[in-house]
Amino acid sequence: ASAHIVDVREPGEFAAGHVPGAINLPLSRFDVDALPTGKPVILMCLSGARSGRAHAACQGIGRDDIRHYSGGFSGWASHGGRIER
Repeated sequence: ASAHIVDVREPGEFAAGHVPGAINLPLSRFDVDALPTGKPVILMCLSGARSGRAHAACQGIGRDDIRHYSGGFSGWASHGGRIER
């Protein structure tokens, strides 16, 4: 993969379905320092609100390799994106 997908939903939501290969770092205990490095990072949640807050935190410390998938997991799924459980 050309980017790390980081899903900031809670573990139960993540377990119910997520983008294949995604990493779960819940917003409730989000730590910017725990984000993977080496490739761009794409943050996502269900609808885009929580990942937007996580993205703002990343920008606050100067990580410019972080992107926000504003459509969220629901947008991914509704557009036929692959889902892993």
